[in-house]
Amino acid sequence: MRLTLAAWGLLIALSLLWGGAFFFAAVAVREVPPLTVALGRVGLAALALGIGLGLIGRRLPLRPGVLRAFLVMGLVNNAIPFSLFFWAQTTIPSGLASILNATTPIFAMLIAHVALQDERMAPAKAIGAGLGAGGVALLLGPDLADGVDVAALGVLACLAAALSYGVAGAYGRRFARLGVSPATAAWGQLSASTLLLLPVALLVDRPWDLPPPSIEALGAILLLALVSTALAYILYFKLLAAAGSVNALLVTLLIPVSAILLGTLVLGERLAPHHGAGFALIAAGLLAIDGRAAALIRAGSPRAPTHPPVRSPDGRRGP
Repeated sequence: MRLTLAAWGLLIALSLLWGGAFFFAAVAVREVPPLTVALGRVGLAALALGIGLGLIGRRLPLRPGVLRAFLVMGLVNNAIPFSLFFWAQTTIPSGLASILNATTPIFAMLIAHVALQDERMAPAKAIGAGLGAGGVALLLGPDLADGVDVAALGVLACLAAALSYGVAGAYGRRFARLGVSPATAAWGQLSASTLLLLPVALLVDRPWDLPPPSIEALGAILLLALVSTALAYILYFKLLAAAGSVNALLVTLLIPVSAILLGTLVLGERLAPHHGAGFALIAAGLLAIDGRAAALIRAGSPRAPTHPPVRSPDGRRGP
């Protein structure tokens, strides 16, 4: 499916919103514990989506199978990865976290190859996975060279979060079979993750014992929830409808650009040279998985000239 100008606009807007999520999180976790930030993100986003969908007459389906799917997706698509990414951003730059987030499609492809009959890995995807693994090794190698430190644990936490997203990608396909629309599925999983995170955040962070956060931290959580989650979900569903899931994959290549720019220009973060090289390998892997780069190369390569077949005097084809 070819990307239209409107689809490109959605793609770029979504990359800015999700790239901004790493920036907002970096601001918030300076004052608010990661679990509380995650709870604020999913709780406010669930409230906003619930109000919006309620105004157009949508209701959460309460069938046991659907509720179970909401709980699982709330765990693997929100509660676990959000908490891991936000904790990681207390130890590593937001730009690096966004680069590691770009490994999500690679994990999703590997999990789908094992778990789903109709998602077997083609050779180009295997090459892409290998390039992505090389990029991860390049990102992680220098941090592990001198032993496991907090920064290395932050990198591993981001990879675990990306793996969790990959599990969610395979599991989330069941919503279509259950007859649940993407918008309702997002609302359901955000509501479920709010219920899952609430007791954990209260038990671990004890927010009533924390000093009051600044306006900047509260604003970052609010923007993280309303702009980078609720609004981003709406744009994502529009992008899926307009461009398809394969084209939507391109957003993972664009997210680090805005995240790195915001982290560098506003927060004063700096990435090491090997971080850029690692992202280049991951990006090459994603392009190989996507398949469009190879198709363009094949389309632009010169083809051998074709000649009409030689016919023998009796009319038969042959040399």
